[in-house]
Amino acid sequence: MPQDAEQPFFQMSGVSKSYGGAIALDHAELTVRKGRIHAILGENGAGKSTLLKVMSGVVQPDEGRMQLDGREVSFGSPAEANAAGIVCVYQELSLIPDLSVADNIFASNPPRRFGMIDRRAQRRQAEEALARAGAADINPLAKVRDLPLSRQQMVELAKGLAHAPRILILDEATSALTAADVARVIEVLKRLREEGLALLFISHRMHEVKALADECTVYRNGRHVMSFEAGTRSDNEVVEMMIGRKYQHAFPAKPAANPADQPADGRAAAPVLACRDLTWSGTLQGISCSLKPGEILGLGGLDGQGQRELLLALFGVLRGCAGKIEIDGKAVSIGSPTAARANGIGMALIPEDRKTEGLMLPMSVRENLSFAALDRMSTAGIIDRARQQSLVDRMMELLAIKTFGIDAPVGSLSGGNQQKVVIAKWLIRQPRILLLSDPTRGIDVGTKQELYQLLRRLADEGAAIVFYSTDYDELIGCCDRVLVLYEGRIKKELVGSAITEQNLIASALDLPVGQISPSTGVAL
Repeated sequence: MPQDAEQPFFQMSGVSKSYGGAIALDHAELTVRKGRIHAILGENGAGKSTLLKVMSGVVQPDEGRMQLDGREVSFGSPAEANAAGIVCVYQELSLIPDLSVADNIFASNPPRRFGMIDRRAQRRQAEEALARAGAADINPLAKVRDLPLSRQQMVELAKGLAHAPRILILDEATSALTAADVARVIEVLKRLREEGLALLFISHRMHEVKALADECTVYRNGRHVMSFEAGTRSDNEVVEMMIGRKYQHAFPAKPAANPADQPADGRAAAPVLACRDLTWSGTLQGISCSLKPGEILGLGGLDGQGQRELLLALFGVLRGCAGKIEIDGKAVSIGSPTAARANGIGMALIPEDRKTEGLMLPMSVRENLSFAALDRMSTAGIIDRARQQSLVDRMMELLAIKTFGIDAPVGSLSGGNQQKVVIAKWLIRQPRILLLSDPTRGIDVGTKQELYQLLRRLADEGAAIVFYSTDYDELIGCCDRVLVLYEGRIKKELVGSAITEQNLIASALDLPVGQISPSTGVAL
């Protein structure tokens, strides 16, 4: 650790920020040191992102002061903060899809020669930045749009490192990454710490915080709660600081019997959804499965094994799918999302990327909640404002959505409340079949708990749910059955007590169940 690691490199004191009547930061405090990884913890809406936006010049505080390396500073723009060495890597990508990786990394300050962009130097420097980010396998000449979301996030990290930061801020920057990429990023951040950088790290994944943090600071309702050395507080103590109440078990109780096996009128419940030999573009390889009312069916396996494509195929997004889809035992053609959500089918999809696939960020909370159900709010093509207000109010109350006002831009909400809006806009339609693609990515433990309770309540009321998650605990805690996919095929079906971390890992690696050590997670 550098000798000056114990000396504050950056300090924030008495910083407040309000939006209208809503207080985002209330006399916030923060101390950052060189050669240390500092985890910022709190629920969505606790003020974490606003704090980092003040640090990085995105927003200006109403009051308070900041000091960097002993000098008082204020930043009127991200460019000013970058010039001072403060760089933020956000969960929301700032990449331009139609440009190359190298062009994106150096979009604001490309290397020049004779007044022109030096393409050779730019490519070389992009390769260096990618290697420093642990992503040397990414081609700097590739178009960003051709990369999966997890690789785009690695480009975002490389872009941040290309600015030669003295303080590097990562705001949920690992939430879209695969397990392999997360492991690389952890090693990268440890190396940067040894180089003397000061690092701020926001994550709702407690295992990442444990693997990385030297120090933690908890915020709640815009106020500083406590700062402490990592490892000196238990997980439960940390969560209770974040939510301000005793932490209850996250997952609601499952039904005593598997809903898929419960009889109805003396007969086994018929599947509401079934697919037979579903195949698409080499990614889905003959998927056959079924889903019954009241059942939560999990999709597991390593990231990128066809889980997302299966959900998209069921929802009519993918073109050229072969195989058969049945609703209530009858073959149907689902050629578009419009067909999927029609009354005879009643399907809804909660996408993995709420920012680009689930919401219109500049538009209001009211408008976003209304998009999926305009036909239910309209008469002869004219919106019935009273009915719209009634439906919107009901969803706001049901999901406890916290906003700065129903007509505020949905982009002004915290990540957890944005995710609630995505879910609520579909619940207005009262779907019979709910498809969820990693819906808890980047949201806090309190909101996750509310979502788990909601899913079980919907299932108890008869909804059929397909739940893809990259979090083994969620599959274990929420699901009645889990289908583990491997290379586009269903490799294993786990039911009831067989849904364990050991079995999930073994199946995901295409190993026989029992070939993974339950204590280490390593193949035997």
